[in-house]
This record gives sequence, structure tokens and C-alpha cells, in this order.
Amino acid sequence: MSTQISRRHLLGSALAGGAAVVAAPLMAAPVPQKWDETVDVLIVGSGFAGLAAAIEAKKAGANVLVVEKMATFGGNSIINGGILTATGCPQQKMHKIEDSVDLLEKDILVAGLYMNDPKKVRLMAEHALSNYEWTVKELGVEYLPDAIGQEGGHSVPRYVTTKNGSGSGIVTKELEKCKELGIPLRSRCYVEHIIRDEKGVVQGLQVREGYRFPKKDSGKTKFIKAMKGVILCYGGFAADVKFRMYQDPKLNETLDTTNQPGATSEMWRETAAIGCLQVQADWIQCGPWGNPKEKGMGIGWQFNQTAAAEYGIWVNSEGNRFVNELANRKVRADAIMVEQAGGKKCYAICNEPNCAPFKKQRPGFQDRMLEMKILDKYDTLEALAKGSGIPYENLKKTVDAFNEAVKSKNDPQLGRYINNDQVPMVEGPWYIAECQPKVHHCMGGVMTDMECRVIDVQTDEPIPHLYAAGEAAGGVHGAVRLGSVAILDCLVFGRIAGQTAAKARSEERRVGKECRSRWSP
Repeated sequence: MSTQISRRHLLGSALAGGAAVVAAPLMAAPVPQKWDETVDVLIVGSGFAGLAAAIEAKKAGANVLVVEKMATFGGNSIINGGILTATGCPQQKMHKIEDSVDLLEKDILVAGLYMNDPKKVRLMAEHALSNYEWTVKELGVEYLPDAIGQEGGHSVPRYVTTKNGSGSGIVTKELEKCKELGIPLRSRCYVEHIIRDEKGVVQGLQVREGYRFPKKDSGKTKFIKAMKGVILCYGGFAADVKFRMYQDPKLNETLDTTNQPGATSEMWRETAAIGCLQVQADWIQCGPWGNPKEKGMGIGWQFNQTAAAEYGIWVNSEGNRFVNELANRKVRADAIMVEQAGGKKCYAICNEPNCAPFKKQRPGFQDRMLEMKILDKYDTLEALAKGSGIPYENLKKTVDAFNEAVKSKNDPQLGRYINNDQVPMVEGPWYIAECQPKVHHCMGGVMTDMECRVIDVQTDEPIPHLYAAGEAAGGVHGAVRLGSVAILDCLVFGRIAGQTAAKARSEERRVGKECRSRWSP
């Protein structure tokens, strides 16, 4: 094996008194003398983006392999809420909602504080409808035919919901498509190293097959060569407390995460080690609608968001509205944290008539939440106030003021969008649940170009044969990702990454020569 050292070689210096402090050398994984397996396109991660990339690469004629470190496929995608931005879809037209690519683009940029790559945002917005149609026609995904929802930060309702109320409604269809196309998927396959040769070209991966999370030394080492390229779709690191605290110290162990346990930082560290340009890794989103009475993503968020944020109200323990319930996630999560710092709790409240859209989107979920005791039900508003320890007179005053906003379709207090289907909150029963932010999504990641090629930190040029999509890639969402845009992002850019990698030719290897002088030791 060759033992070349990367450009980030051994650093050392002699200090006063003769004591020497030497930084540990950062090694580029050596190219093996023999590869155990060879494919055209090698994909890391089996969520929305990775599976979309696999499907497109295979359809373009490439021999594809997907590796997943966990025992099951799907990652965070399979426990995702199953809501997809679909501007221009039939559900919007059914509800007479006026929307446009330009408005979607603007909403994404505004939420992102214009820290997004505008070209990527535009591309994603332009593909919202065709992406929805791809999931229906190509994959056979089923959505609720007459339901359209609005996540925080969106100007109008524009998300569709999978029939089963989960991202699994899409992932399982992607897995079925992979099986149909003959794409192998390998679970418990942990990536130890991305292998770049002396020219800077990515040659393949060093993995451990038979890996058992989280034991890094489990499994058997194997080298897999990728003739056309490696596509990184490994997701975020919200479940990695130590790494997320490096980026944002307040995201400590007291905060739960919506992510599955495998959402850790190994590949973020590895891509940094081999010279990938990393951007905006400290912009980490908390979902404001989490329920503290359940672990992880759970289902309680669906009442807090789909019922109360869209058709009800959020109040603090004094009975006052404290934030626009349809503001973006960061605004709402920060607002809750401010209230909590002042000793107050925050609650989501909705009444029976206004729960109708939620019950249509998530059949049976409300009853499950009541059984789990993460949602409480009361016959009257007064009983709800008493049971929750909220001053009744103040809560009633808040509800009355909001009802006037509903009638006039104008919220002078907080500027909340009033849904066309909303009615004044008058009749019971009444429902209430607590809101607690949970670490949810990493907006940053490796920098990519419009073809999903990963950029080298020193040359500002694409790293030959390395691609990325989904939460592994940064620059799309900026400061804040809007809800329901994650699936859109993953599928649009996952498909592009798959198409780009499958079209890679041997000529691309000559690009590596341009990296040689700066990559070689």
C-alpha cells in the first residue's frame, strides 16, 4: 500500500525550555493495493437523497451499490413527517390557493436570511411540481388527495402529506424501486474512510461490513472501488451531542433530538479530513413543535403543528400568545426558549372544529395522543385553563382576540396567516399539549456546485468523483430550513447527484492533475 500523507501533514514546533508540542498527523487513507469489490457508483446513506440518487444512477446505466451503517434502511427519512412542498399541485388548486415558484423561492430565501445559494434555491423551487409528480408517477407514492398544509415560514399552504403520515410512505416506495431495478443495498456497512489518490481523485471507500452501531471497531474491513464516483447522502449529526455542541454550545444534552441514533458526525469529520469545503455547520435547527412527554420525533409534534399552529394558537403559561405560530422554526424555537428561560411553559391549543383538517391528514393520531397522555382533552376552555394552570380570564381574552383575527382574516398582533378553512375557536372539546424544541436539522454541510460535485477546500474546484446531496450538503437552506422543504431538497438534488455521477467519464480523472501540486505531500 502507498502511504502518502495529505497536505494537512504533521505540524510541530519547538517551544521555550526545549519542550516540543506536536500536533497529530492527519492522514489521507492510503489507496489499497487490491480492491475487494468494484462498482460504478457507490452511495453512502439510504434516506430520501441516497435512494433517489441510486435510482437515477441505475436508470442512467451505472452499476450502483448503496451502503448504510445502521441495521435498517431509511435513516431519518423513514421517520420523517411525510410532508412535501409541492407548489402547483392538484391539492393546492382544489383549495383555491394561489402560489408560484417565485413566492416559494422568496420564502426559502427569507427564512434562510439570504445565506442560501440563490441558484440552488431557484432550481429547487422550479422542480417542486415535477418532483411531486415524479414521486407519484415513478415511485407510486400516495398522498392525501384533498389535504394541503402550511408549515411555518411559508406564505401559503403548499405541502402535501403521505397517506400514512410518515416519510416511510416515500422511502418504502424508493426501496421497492431499487429492488425492481436490481440495486443492491447493504446495511451495517460503516464507512471508515473516503479514499483520495495522489491526484486528489476519489477512488472509493474503506468500510467495515458487519458493523454494529456504535462500535467503530466492529465488522470486517473491506475496500470498495467506485469507477464513476462516490455520492455522500449521510445526513446530519443532530444525535451527536458532543459534535453539535462544538457548533452551538447551547445544544447540550438537556435537549432531545428528533433524529434516529445513527445521526452522528463521523462522515462530517471524514469529509473535513480529506479536504472537502464545509459551510454553515453551526446553523442547526430545532423543531419548535416537539412534545417533552415523548422521546425523539414522536407523533405529538403533529398536533402542535398541523392542528394548533395552523388552526389554533400557541400560548405561554400566562395564557398569552408569544410568537406567530406560523413563523419559521428558528423564530418559534427561540421564542419558546426565551419563555422557558423566564420560567414559563409553552402550549399548543386547538378546539374540535379546527382539528378537522388535522384529523383528515392524520387519521387516528389524535386518539393515539390522548391514549399516550401527551395530549389532554377538556370539555370547556375554562376546564382546560384550570387543568393546565393557565389563568382562565387571560386565556379567554387571548382566544377572543384571536377569534376576531379569524373573522377579519387579519392578525394585527403577530401577523399570522389565517387559513381559509379556519373558523373561530368557540365550540369544544378543547385540546392542549406542551411544546418543547428538539434538535432537528443541520443546514450546513459540504459545499457542492449545481451538479452536486463536492468542492475542494483549497482549490475551490470540484473534487473528482465525489458528489453529495440532502442534509450532507450545505448552502441550500441558509440560516433556517422551512418545514416540508427537506424532502424536496433531498429528492431534487439526490436525483441530480445520481445523474451526474452516472455520466462521469475517464476524462474527469485528468481534472485530478490540477489538484496534484496542492494535494500531494
